[in-house]
Amino acid sequence: MDIAREQGPARSAERRPADEAAGPADDLARKGTGRSAGRLPDFFVVGHARSGTTALHEMLTQHPQIFVGLKEPRFFATELRERDLARTNPTPQTLAEYKAWFSGAAPGQVVGDISPDYLWSRDAARLIAEVRPDARIIAILREPVSFLRSLHRQWLRHYVETEVDFAKAIELERPRHLGQQMPVSTYWPKALFYTDHARYAGQLRRFEQHFPRDRMLVLIYDDYVRDNAAAVRTVLRFLDVDDSVPIIARRSNESLHVQSPHIHGTLRRLIVADSRPLKLVKRSLKAITPMTQRQRLLQTVRKRLVFGEPPPADDQFSIELRRRLKPEVVALSEYLDRDLVSLWGYDRLG
Repeated sequence: MDIAREQGPARSAERRPADEAAGPADDLARKGTGRSAGRLPDFFVVGHARSGTTALHEMLTQHPQIFVGLKEPRFFATELRERDLARTNPTPQTLAEYKAWFSGAAPGQVVGDISPDYLWSRDAARLIAEVRPDARIIAILREPVSFLRSLHRQWLRHYVETEVDFAKAIELERPRHLGQQMPVSTYWPKALFYTDHARYAGQLRRFEQHFPRDRMLVLIYDDYVRDNAAAVRTVLRFLDVDDSVPIIARRSNESLHVQSPHIHGTLRRLIVADSRPLKLVKRSLKAITPMTQRQRLLQTVRKRLVFGEPPPADDQFSIELRRRLKPEVVALSEYLDRDLVSLWGYDRLG
């Protein structure tokens, strides 16, 4: 574990109550009226995706003094809201809706927002500080190449990416920055600039501009994997809650590898049925096929045709990508005063 201990710049501005918006964050609350049910969080797990945030969410949910509710409201990552994928619990659009997201918290519980996009977002640190300047910030960081490879699999699964080959997806960054060779079906083009996600030191500094370092906890994924229980105890102590409460450890799971984005996307369009022809097909299938058979057929198609084992890593490309990202690892090592260059094997690149 690596806990930043340095004190940031002193704050001269008067702190506002935790449930009031201030400055630029007023724009987020403009559509809301009056006070809402719920409250603002006390802490934020800001990222990264594919680095144990889901497992941490599941473990913190077990603690009676903590309320984290549903994962990923993503409210403060305002510039990342594009054609967001429809989900059961959509991103709150107003401060009132956001506070209502945490309406299930009991009095006295410590409330947390776990949204891995916040660390990547350029707006989130500033906007969180506008409404909750005394918040605690938690980040989990993973060796960059393994992180990006896992993120690529996640983007394939969630219809963001269509290029199955990881190396080719990374190489497409340059033309995609120019607006070329973007997947036609992607709803989140910014997410495909993979190496932007791995600029860890700069991302942490964005938060340090608004939060003193003694209110920022940085976990290293390797420590998290090696001793899951110790990691969560570190988080509990950081949140000033009882760290002796029994917590069942949870392990992070890798995303399934999508070997056929075309079939994967076709199934999604059929399930969503967002056009008249597809609605007719879906209605016909429902009329002639029992639900259990439809579900079994869908599972079979996904298992045999959509998902599969990820291809072996291209060792030469991994070395090249590690060389490209080594300055980021060096910068993070200096920022955290920890030798991640050696821990992650970047000292053996030659």
